[in-house]
Amino acid sequence: MRGIFILIMIIGTSIGVHAQEKVILSLEDCINFALGNNEQLKIKQLDKEIAEAEVRKTISMGLPQANVNAGLNYNFEPQRSLLDPSSFPGGDSSAMPGMVQEDIELSFQQKYDGNIGLVVNQLIFDGSYFVGLQAARTYRELSTKEHVKSQIDIVEAVSKAYYNALIAEEQLELLEKNMSRLDTLLRETDQMYLAGFAEKVDVDRIRVNYNNLKVEYSRTNQLRNISRKLLKFQMGMDLNQPIELEESLEEVNVDVPVIPSESFDYNQRIEFSQLETNRSLAHLDMKNNRVQYLPKLYARLGYGWNTAASNGGDLFVSRRWLDNGAVGITASIPIFDGFLKSNKIQQNKLQVKQIENQMSYVKKSIDLEIEQSQISLNSQIETLEVQKQNMELAQEVYDISKIKYQEGVGSNIEVINADTSLKESQTNYLNSLFQAITSQIELKKALGTLYNN
Repeated sequence: MRGIFILIMIIGTSIGVHAQEKVILSLEDCINFALGNNEQLKIKQLDKEIAEAEVRKTISMGLPQANVNAGLNYNFEPQRSLLDPSSFPGGDSSAMPGMVQEDIELSFQQKYDGNIGLVVNQLIFDGSYFVGLQAARTYRELSTKEHVKSQIDIVEAVSKAYYNALIAEEQLELLEKNMSRLDTLLRETDQMYLAGFAEKVDVDRIRVNYNNLKVEYSRTNQLRNISRKLLKFQMGMDLNQPIELEESLEEVNVDVPVIPSESFDYNQRIEFSQLETNRSLAHLDMKNNRVQYLPKLYARLGYGWNTAASNGGDLFVSRRWLDNGAVGITASIPIFDGFLKSNKIQQNKLQVKQIENQMSYVKKSIDLEIEQSQISLNSQIETLEVQKQNMELAQEVYDISKIKYQEGVGSNIEVINADTSLKESQTNYLNSLFQAITSQIELKKALGTLYNN
């Protein structure tokens, strides 16, 4: 519900309002918005709807097909036939010796004719129709799974983009603190220089670091803006819409997901499930080619009226329209097709075998992916813990170095080096945190638990 509220709010603020209001988004909000607005997902949704329409189209082929046919003709050159006069009584050429009787031209067609009729055809039996109906439903299932796969990919992309934006936010905040710390140190050292307790070179060293930090801050701020635009792009949101991230890195819990101790259910991975559906489609195609050997039966009902006249006006005289009707069954029995169906069936068998080999390969790939992701996540968690300790130690070293310098028992260089080490340890920690979060997302995806719609 919250995602729907945010969507309505964004639409409302984008219509008739020049200054868009900032929207506060959690990771769940971003995912929900992306699932409804990402352009690639919309394409897959349309594929799903096309598959639904394909099922309805296939069903309609088995329903009665009714047509009304009507026509009026002006026969400006009526069709004629040649008749042998000898075939008529009294037309024997032997009765008139020495004379040759020529064929007589006769036309049974009048200048005007018309017809109107209703024709209804009903499928009685066609093996291909029933198999096609199964195939259409299976195709719909495949398109649904492709849509689910796209949703999983979107959730992965949005999650990584969201945490990347959080990391950029944290980096910017740390740089602000570093700049404030260096600015304080610069002012204190400048006062010490004016009082004669420090040299100008000490002030210059800190000023160089401070200027470099300002450049780094500007660059990081640009990266922060880019990371936000990337997040909005993955969501399908207007890139100019101001947003604020609700969550913080302190709330992020990086741990190893529960991995099944028993054999892994490969159907949890949408890629494997897609292959199973493709195999079903190949089997149905084979079944369709086999039922082609069976006859096809259709029922037909026709009823209509026809007329003919030498005068165009007589076409519209109701009593001249004569009715006619017929009902019957049509059968089509295949005899020989040059081994076409047999070769198609052999091709289907090879396709099934090919898909089964792909399924075996995907199983091994999934096992390897899970193991690699698990090892990577465990390693990243260990690295993250080390980087966190290093950051805490670097903070202690800086605090001690600054106190020593302020009390006159430490050097300016020692403080600058401690500050540089602290900033470096903070950067390393944030990079390790992002890598750990990414590994966690990839392991969940490998286990098929990243997103369940």
